[in-house]
Amino acid sequence: MNKPSHPKPLSALVNRCLADAFKRQGFTSCELVTHWEDIVGMEIATNAEPIRMVWTRSSDPDESPPATLVLRVEGPAAIEIQHQSAVIVERVNRYFGWQALAGIALRQAPLRRRRTKPVRRVIDEALADRISEQMTGIADDGLRAALGRLGAAIKRT
Repeated sequence: MNKPSHPKPLSALVNRCLADAFKRQGFTSCELVTHWEDIVGMEIATNAEPIRMVWTRSSDPDESPPATLVLRVEGPAAIEIQHQSAVIVERVNRYFGWQALAGIALRQAPLRRRRTKPVRRVIDEALADRISEQMTGIADDGLRAALGRLGAAIKRT
């Protein structure tokens, strides 16, 4: 008799497929890449992303020396990330619960993740019109309307 099959969560199937790809890059688990923002914080995550972990071999089989995390960093942010390397190492080690990292290495290249474009807020046209009506000393209608929109955008924030 056949047992009824239950659907498996997509995450269980994807994790099995991606585990080998992550292992080839030296990651013991995919969580460092998938939860990068949560681990290091938004400020660091916007300027750097993990590429791979480089593990050194030890002559003692009981000892596993910490790895070096290789990060992809955009050029202008590299010096800032370098200054924050101790913070990155500490946060990653705290996340894993053991000394997984000894340090980081930087590779300057464009980040691969796709940045979401910021959503442009809609300017309240009624407020812009009220502000532009108060500017009676400006003769040019286009300039007055533009200043009204600017005023509405400033009041919004």
